[in-house]
Order: sequence, then structure tokens, then C-alpha cells
Amino acid sequence: MQQRLTPGTVLLLVIPPLLWAGNAVVGRLVHTLIPPFTFNFLRWVLALLILLPMAGWALRRDAGVWQHWRRYSLLGLLGVGLYNTLQYLALQTSSPINVTLVAASMPMWMLAVGALFFGVAVTGRQILGALFSTAGVLVVLSRGQWAELLALRLVPGDLFMLLATISWSFYSWLLTRTKEPKAVRQDWAAFLLAQVVFGLAWSSVMTAGEWAITSPHMGWGWPLALALLFVAVGPAVLAYGCWGAGLQRVGPATAGFFSNLTPLFAALMSAAFLGEAPHLFHGVAFLLIVGGIVVSSRR
Repeated sequence: MQQRLTPGTVLLLVIPPLLWAGNAVVGRLVHTLIPPFTFNFLRWVLALLILLPMAGWALRRDAGVWQHWRRYSLLGLLGVGLYNTLQYLALQTSSPINVTLVAASMPMWMLAVGALFFGVAVTGRQILGALFSTAGVLVVLSRGQWAELLALRLVPGDLFMLLATISWSFYSWLLTRTKEPKAVRQDWAAFLLAQVVFGLAWSSVMTAGEWAITSPHMGWGWPLALALLFVAVGPAVLAYGCWGAGLQRVGPATAGFFSNLTPLFAALMSAAFLGEAPHLFHGVAFLLIVGGIVVSSRR
């Protein structure tokens, strides 16, 4: 049964967009140093090494994971193999602002996927909340000047980000369908490890194809090493663990609204790195996004 939003649940759902904002910034910074499929593969290899000491027991034959290999294979494909690979691929040709704009459609896709494929009714409050939340994202992207949005031009990378957003929507709804053993479900590290193992199988195939078809360049050095460490520890292990726990409490429809905090956090990070002070429109956007969360989650 889904719960009301509590401070603890809010914290669980705020941490992922904060870390994912950093993931988008880092992904753009290193896009010339490493090909996207390889970046995603190495990221999850490091995440696997982090999770193994914490939950390696989940891979034993009697733990129950292998009996549900179809479920974990699908979760691994959508959440580990596809979502971030498509995002990193999008950042090869698309600007961060365009990628963020496409990702802002997440609440709408969450509602649509839930209604069309999982039989979940969409309420008027959720639609109103989605409009509030999307308006908040547009305020951030336009920097309070709507003419800025008219200057945006879509590129092929934006299509990849749209596919990534749809993939994440299916992944989030599938997380709520409990089929695995209780011991694995209650241990977030074990649950994530099972997904990573199967996701790496998909990701390895994609990476092998990337190296076979293209002529990838690797710019090894401290910048790339630190980037890989960050995206493995933060946006992968911590963010996925918090997202899964928070989603179990309130459901994908409400959790999806928190994803729209990502562009706000990204804008604030950029302002901090560039030495710029936050502007009034950041406050307006925050109020709209939070308003969308509150409206959609009210009983």
C-alpha cells in the first residue's frame, strides 16, 4: 500500500535527482574522453565491485535471484543497460539544456505508462501536478525569459533522451511489481546487485558492438578516473538505492515528479561552478515543482 509523503521519503526521493544532476554535468564534461556505451559499462562494473561485498549472498543459487532471471533481466536492460547509455549517447550531440527539457516529460510518461500498461488510473490531481512541475522546469530552462525556449532546436540526441525517459518509466513501474524473494526485496543492495549483474550482460553486448562498429577514443587520466568513480558511487549505487526505496513507499506516479528537481539542481550546480548567484526564477521554479509534488500526492 502506498504511503503519504513523509520527511524520510522526501529525502529518499530528493537524493537521486541531486546526484543525477551531477551525472549529467559529468557525462557532458567527459564525452570527448570516453564513448558513451563504454562509459556506462565501466560505471556499472565499478558499481558491481562496490555492491558485491555488501550483498554477494544474493547471487547464491539458493537465494532465489536466478529463479527470477526474466524479471531481473528486464530490469537490468531498462534501468542499467538502456537508460544511462541513452543519456550519455544523447549528450554526445545534444546540449544539456535540451536533454533536460526532454527529461522534463518524465511525470507525463510515468502517468501514461502506468495507465496504459499497468492498469493504474490517472487522477485529475496528478495531471494538475504534472503541469505545475513541468512549468517549473520550463522556468529553469528559460531562465525566466520565455523567448529562450523559442530558440531551442532539437537534434538527434534529444530522441535518445526521449527513449531513455520512456525506458526509465517502464523500469520504475516494474520495480513495484514484487516477485522476488522477500530477503532480496528488503535488502536494497541485494536487489540492486541482481539488476546490475543482468544489466551488465546487456551493457557488455552494447559496448562490444560500439567497439566493433566505431573507432572509439579513450582519454585515460585522473579526470576520467574521478568521473567514473563519482558516477559509480553516487548516481549509480546511492541514487538507484534511494529511488527504489522511495518508489516502494509512494509509487512511480508520485516519485516521477521528483525527477523534475534534476534540472533545478543542475542549474544551481552550474551557477555554483561558474560563481553566479541564484536568481529569482530559481525560487519560482522550485515552488512550482514542489507544488506539483504536493498536489499530485494529496489524498
